Amino acid sequence: MTTETIPDLPAEVDLRSAPGVLEGARDLELTPEQCDLRYWFDHVAGGMLRQLRDGTVPDPGPTPAVLTPGPLRDALVAEFAFRHLAESKATRALTQLVFHAPDESCLEFFSTQLIDEARHSRAFRDHLLRLGVPAGELAATVQRVAGADGAAVLDPLEEFGLGVLRDNADFYGGVLVLTVLVEGVLAPAAELSERKWRCFDPAAALIERAANVDEIRHLTVGSAVIRRLLTEHPGERQRLLDVIGRGYELWRRLPMQEMLMRRETLFQRGMEEHAALAAGYQVWQDRLLLDTTPQERLATAESWSHETRQSRLEHMLLGAAG
Repeated sequence: MTTETIPDLPAEVDLRSAPGVLEGARDLELTPEQCDLRYWFDHVAGGMLRQLRDGTVPDPGPTPAVLTPGPLRDALVAEFAFRHLAESKATRALTQLVFHAPDESCLEFFSTQLIDEARHSRAFRDHLLRLGVPAGELAATVQRVAGADGAAVLDPLEEFGLGVLRDNADFYGGVLVLTVLVEGVLAPAAELSERKWRCFDPAAALIERAANVDEIRHLTVGSAVIRRLLTEHPGERQRLLDVIGRGYELWRRLPMQEMLMRRETLFQRGMEEHAALAAGYQVWQDRLLLDTTPQERLATAESWSHETRQSRLEHMLLGAAG
């Protein structure tokens, strides 16, 4: 293993120092011009991903707690199967943003985001193999444990996003849907996932960490794109407010909370079964993971989601949408 320092690696793509979702969404500012292809090759592929390849940030592999049949493993398999489906759909939707990109900077940035989402999809899928799902049964397993949730939650989101992007050729509406409705809502849940798996499967938490570092960049640049549009064309504000209003109306009808509660209930049972692994671990400030309940964890993730969404909307000059 090498501990070679990677030179000139910006903090936001350093797995050891990048902010969490909440801090990054609130404080970080990046533009598509900054996060172009050269940035991605130098700092993401040549920096963050190199940290994983060369062991600078070690991958400990799955633990016996999640390799053993039981509710903890079931919760992780269900979560990562769903995340695999979500990232796959995001990858496909991003082809439309690339197609409709209004300039070279946006074309390059959203091309890198497309690759990021495809990487995430593969990382979640590959971890299912590491958990012992046979390669020949992977697709069937994903469908069995996450297919119904994907149809109930992801398919309507995909249909809505493609209606904006593909059918209406609305690039900025598509950026807004992706940044606020998809990334902005799901990223805080991924932050919770990273934190809660640290004790039971540090390798799974590392996958979430790497994905979250990418999502902060996606949130930040997407927000910059919308802010620039509304600074230069304030007359577009009401149209974008209408898009996000329809998106929120859809989101409220989706059975997301029911799905998350089922998953957190499984996690709770598994956590109690393997409680010794989490002894003394604070999942957030002054709160031990072992003392939390499914309801509390979901309420906390929802508060993080609201905070992240509000911060990004205000930055995008769409504060009234929250």
